[in-house]
Amino acid sequence: MAALPEKIGKYEIQGVLGKGAMGVVYKGYDRAIARAVAIKTIAKASLPAEERRHVLNRFRHEAQAVGRINHPRIVQIYDYGEDDEIAYIVMELVNGKTLAQHLAQETRYDVREAGEIIRQVLDGIGYAHAQGVVHRDMKPSNIMINSDGRIKISDFGIAHIEASELTQVGDVLGTPHYMAPEQFLGGEIDALADLYSVGVIAYELLTGRKPFLGSTAAVMQLVLNQPPPDPSQINPKLSPLINRVLQRALAKKREERYQTAREFADALREAVESSLNLGTVTPPPAAPDSAALLNAARLLGLGSAKATSPVDNVLPVLAGDSTISIDTGVRQARLLFIDDEERILTALKSLFKTRYHVFATTDPEKALDFIGKYHVHVIISDQRMPQMKGVELLRRSRDISPRSVRILLTGYSDLTAIVGSINDGEVYRFISKPWDNTELHTIIAEAATIARELADTRARTAELPKKMDAGVLVIDKDEGIARVVREVVGGRCPVVFAAGLDDALTAIQTHEIAVVIVDVETAQQQLTAMLKLLKQENPRILAMVITTASDSELVIELINQAQIFRFLNKPVQVKLLKGHLEAALQRYLTYKQAPELTAEHHVEPTVEMRASSLGQRILGSLKSLHGS
Repeated sequence: MAALPEKIGKYEIQGVLGKGAMGVVYKGYDRAIARAVAIKTIAKASLPAEERRHVLNRFRHEAQAVGRINHPRIVQIYDYGEDDEIAYIVMELVNGKTLAQHLAQETRYDVREAGEIIRQVLDGIGYAHAQGVVHRDMKPSNIMINSDGRIKISDFGIAHIEASELTQVGDVLGTPHYMAPEQFLGGEIDALADLYSVGVIAYELLTGRKPFLGSTAAVMQLVLNQPPPDPSQINPKLSPLINRVLQRALAKKREERYQTAREFADALREAVESSLNLGTVTPPPAAPDSAALLNAARLLGLGSAKATSPVDNVLPVLAGDSTISIDTGVRQARLLFIDDEERILTALKSLFKTRYHVFATTDPEKALDFIGKYHVHVIISDQRMPQMKGVELLRRSRDISPRSVRILLTGYSDLTAIVGSINDGEVYRFISKPWDNTELHTIIAEAATIARELADTRARTAELPKKMDAGVLVIDKDEGIARVVREVVGGRCPVVFAAGLDDALTAIQTHEIAVVIVDVETAQQQLTAMLKLLKQENPRILAMVITTASDSELVIELINQAQIFRFLNKPVQVKLLKGHLEAALQRYLTYKQAPELTAEHHVEPTVEMRASSLGQRILGSLKSLHGS
């Protein structure tokens, strides 16, 4: 076994992740920005001399093409390099397993879960196709499932080099069970071939078997000449609409298939919903509102712990012929879960019923009624509900109960909704489905602690004065936004401009800063690290982010780890900027008057980031914050 190299380029090598057809995949570490990475190498000696230059040029070209793609469903490429012995690409390290590994372990997905996996895959591959990048070897082993349940597609374009660059034109390329007819025939491999492969994966997830079985020769004959069995013949839980969608996805003729990932995703979503509605029974009409607020546990699905407070501190809620007692003391924090799926509510109640006073409902309007009558410490809402979006529910709940801590539970990436929930509803955290139980318990515990601290706080919102000493720090590559901010504040407070991290750290040491406005596309890694550490060191300072990025994972990361106050898209709307800025300055002054309120902006310290050279550099400046 070859010795493990100490370094490849600037990256420290920490282990071997796997071996490819032409090289090794290493786990590396970029100490400069404290980031773990995966490094995929090609050994130049493994390439025939006459084809070496061509293959390496293609490898570099593909790395550059995929490196321009920035999408949460695609494993990102950070860097490319080569020396005398190897060429290598540096990419995002995904903590999780491939879909192939899950299937090999006989993991089975229900209809909704399978639909969600394919939706995320189509989201990522559709984005790549729009950028002119084709995968050419879509299969479960190239689909990573992160430890938090999110999908990452790996080996975009690069898979094609390893699998096919050394073959002759017209040779069979790809993995037989997932190949489109044109791939067997040596024809054009483009976006439609990728979508066919995704259709095979969808068929496998929904039925538990591949559409065509047998040897490579047998599979080839079936792919070219016969349609697969209808999925509902294999899985009776599937609707006829699923049959039509997958038969079209696997059509022999290219022109008969879905022509875009969006078209495929929309059709599949409708088919999944039709399958989920098979055999459902229409529920009986609800009891009239006059039958008393929250008439019974069946209205809210109340999972209520026994009251431990004195009788005078217990509010009765009629529950049919019985009475549910709600502890109005603070011995147990009260959690309210809202989700349109009963099975999700059942799972959540079972997780928390021994520690908290737990309430749950599938009806957002009844949830809002409940919040209006009884103080709820933590409100956890699903985003995608038919009656009301979670962001709208949380926004309305903030108006009703401003001291409640709000959490959004979501199984899909919707940047507009996420940004809206921050700008309108001020969500404390985002939790992705499927959740990690340990992480979920930690977040709920933090939220419950904060909510109980805030429960009796009655601080009034500070008045915004005509003049204030604390100012606004604008970090951007040019002064355009800073000039707009100066016009907006109209001399109310100082406005300081910084072109990068060093200037920003100097400004923070020499000025009292109330609000930081950051264009995160300028030195993204450095500035996002600064925002996270700034919130850990001084939660009183409010951060606003300006970006054109469509990466919802980055936005969620900034919300969860840096408690971003507001997001603004480019080009910035001056009226919107003015409103957000005034709200931020007012909030800063309120926090100065009542420091205990900053508990709602609590974030856990990140040990790895704080220990890194970048973290130490930032912390050294933040320890001497001016005006703290």
